Amino acid sequence: MQSSAPDLEQLKSRMKATWMAGDFGRIANFTSQEGENFVGRLGIRAGSKVLDVACGTGNTAIPAARAGADVIGVDIATNLLEQARQRAAAENLNARFQEGDAEDLPFPDESFDAVVTMFGAMFAPRPEKVAAELMRVCRPGGMVAMANWTPEGFVGKNFAITAKAVPPPPGPPPVLWGDETVVRQRFGSKAKEISCIRQNFNFLFPFPPKEVVEFFRQYFGPTQMTFARLDESGQAALAAQLEALYHEHNVSRDGGTEVTGEYLDVRAIRA
Repeated sequence: MQSSAPDLEQLKSRMKATWMAGDFGRIANFTSQEGENFVGRLGIRAGSKVLDVACGTGNTAIPAARAGADVIGVDIATNLLEQARQRAAAENLNARFQEGDAEDLPFPDESFDAVVTMFGAMFAPRPEKVAAELMRVCRPGGMVAMANWTPEGFVGKNFAITAKAVPPPPGPPPVLWGDETVVRQRFGSKAKEISCIRQNFNFLFPFPPKEVVEFFRQYFGPTQMTFARLDESGQAALAAQLEALYHEHNVSRDGGTEVTGEYLDVRAIRA
């Protein structure tokens, strides 16, 4: 069942407020190296036109621009776009950033050689619209590349805990983008070739699990908003569950926190 226009507008407004809450740049620092790794595997050529969808603070746009691409990044969160602009300006890179929605990209058909999104477009509420838009703005023979958290991985388990505490808006869970079968269904005949490879990388935090949970409560908008919807006992229970998850997966021996995050590296070549 499709959301009515007013309901969808309210949902989008809440999503924007959620991602603008806290300071996602502080969180993004811990995945910036993996952004470079992800882009480095794409073989982006100098002079190619690249769109980074749900670009956040530029973790994939920046390395793509370093490779010599002409990059545009879009996101619904204007404060994150400003951080991305500052990062690009500091390195004098050919990257521009503007407000934009993954479900309604403000570009003509076949505008880009590559369309990338890392831990971003997967959160848009209508995945079929996202898949159609990513393909629409990519040229025939061009590449759509996604990095999406898997349901089974550490981040997927984290999301499942918070979803039990505070039910998310109606719609498919974002982590379904981390399921290869679902990815192939969503792109369908629009892609002439699809490859999906599971990738791991380590979150390294220089503080113990309890402080990691507090760090996300302070700086990660979705976590901050989830806790805000709970009473004091609910907040304590959720914090305890998240801390237990970090302890369960923590392999650090020096008092810090090191956990492995799994994501699906998706490459779809447009038909």
